Amino acid sequence: MASTPRTPRRGLPRVPGGAPWPPTAPDATEAAAPDAAPAGDAGAGARDEGGAVAAALPLRQESSDRAAPGAGASADPDIVGGSGRIPDDDPDPVTVSGSAAPSSAAAAAAAAPASATAAAAGRRGLPREPGGEPWPPAGAPRPVVDPDGSAGSGSGGAEGPNPSRVSDSAALPEPAAPGPDAAAAPRPGPRAPLTVPRTVWPGMAASAPRAPRGEQRRLGPYTPLQWLGSIAVLGVFALALAGIAVLLARFVLALEPGQEFLAAFPGEYELPEGAPVGLPVWLNWSHFLNSFFLLFIIRSGWQVRREKRPSAFWSPRSNRKRRISLALWFHQAIDILWVANGVIFVVLLFATGQWMRIVPTSWEVFPNALSAALQYVSLDWPTENGWVAYNSLQQLSYFAITFVAAPLAIVSGVRLSGVWPKDAERLNRLYPVEWARKIHFPVMLFFVAFIVVHVGLVLATGALRNLNHMYAARGSVDPGAYTGDPTGLLLFAASLLVMAVGWAAARPAVLVPIARLFGDVKQR
Repeated sequence: MASTPRTPRRGLPRVPGGAPWPPTAPDATEAAAPDAAPAGDAGAGARDEGGAVAAALPLRQESSDRAAPGAGASADPDIVGGSGRIPDDDPDPVTVSGSAAPSSAAAAAAAAPASATAAAAGRRGLPREPGGEPWPPAGAPRPVVDPDGSAGSGSGGAEGPNPSRVSDSAALPEPAAPGPDAAAAPRPGPRAPLTVPRTVWPGMAASAPRAPRGEQRRLGPYTPLQWLGSIAVLGVFALALAGIAVLLARFVLALEPGQEFLAAFPGEYELPEGAPVGLPVWLNWSHFLNSFFLLFIIRSGWQVRREKRPSAFWSPRSNRKRRISLALWFHQAIDILWVANGVIFVVLLFATGQWMRIVPTSWEVFPNALSAALQYVSLDWPTENGWVAYNSLQQLSYFAITFVAAPLAIVSGVRLSGVWPKDAERLNRLYPVEWARKIHFPVMLFFVAFIVVHVGLVLATGALRNLNHMYAARGSVDPGAYTGDPTGLLLFAASLLVMAVGWAAARPAVLVPIARLFGDVKQR
């Protein structure tokens, strides 16, 4: 077996430009050599050399509250007579557990002066007080390990049984109180600059101050700028599709089969005998009220869909536990008025024979509707006179809005409202509420699309003539008559003004007093 080397391995210096650490201890090595074991006892010699090296290493010290002044302790055989290394699981290298082995007593006795010298020159730590000197003070005696296995201060160990710890409280003086110049003690200067040229620079972006970015106002999920950009992109895309559709419709109608199709189906067919001519005044009023109520139904319905924290709640007097938002109450109240107007319209429609104008009476309605659609897309408007009869495309669209979309909106709205019985289990299974939700919102979108297209075509295909039919009940069998009469246009402008005033008035300050006439209202 190879013996422990005579000198421990030395590492990096503790201070710039200093000697490698730990320093050599020639006195301890030379002192341990004469007392080494015979050559035949290799193990004892190795232990003696290890003990000398261990004694030359500085010993850590315990805090002053672990032992009484002057207390001694037995030497640890791992430090004095062992391998010269401190076990990894020992938290304190000064901890001893018993007397030294007999074979290492001589080496320990010879290494005692060197141990005291090395301990006295031990490493100094942080100061005990801010701005003070490193602790322990320079020249303070350190605990050493005596050859007989006891430990104590530099002046000698205490008699008696060996304690398990060594304390330096008896040997080290108390720290002096900081003087008046302690706060003004010089502090270490900045770190020396690099010795190599700098190759990376922070740049302007890293050093320039930046203003904090505030949260931009949002309209729904997007900011106003994002909405503007989205609308612009969609508008360009829609114009491109419209241009392609116009070119394609013109190409189809320019062909010989297209010309023959237009000759066979011009876009409308003859109504049954006895069909009324002209539009009565009650139909004009019903048309205006229908558009007025639809405006607020769509507005309040969208508000109910998007509102998270209602500003007010309405409860019926008969059931105060049932509570709905003020927007939902307004939506349902306008629904009732719209349904009442629709019922009156349908009754008068069949009572006066006006139903033949919007209800198809021949299968020719479908090819004529296709022909009218092609003429609209090609921007070559079909020749028609709404005072006498609608074209087939108008007839199908008015029939769908009156007898398909409106009933679907009513049935799905009743299922979602408080009028529907909650405890009717069989009825709820036959008509689940999920079906009503999937129907109600798409029907609202259909109404919005119909209004946009309907108003656009009314204004584009002869605004004065069409507005006279719809608002002033004026018209003639001759399509060119009354083209310069502004009565219908003025009434249309007045209806828009009424709608604008109603839109501005539909707010909690106006709705709360009205809602209190029919129930209790609680505001936040």
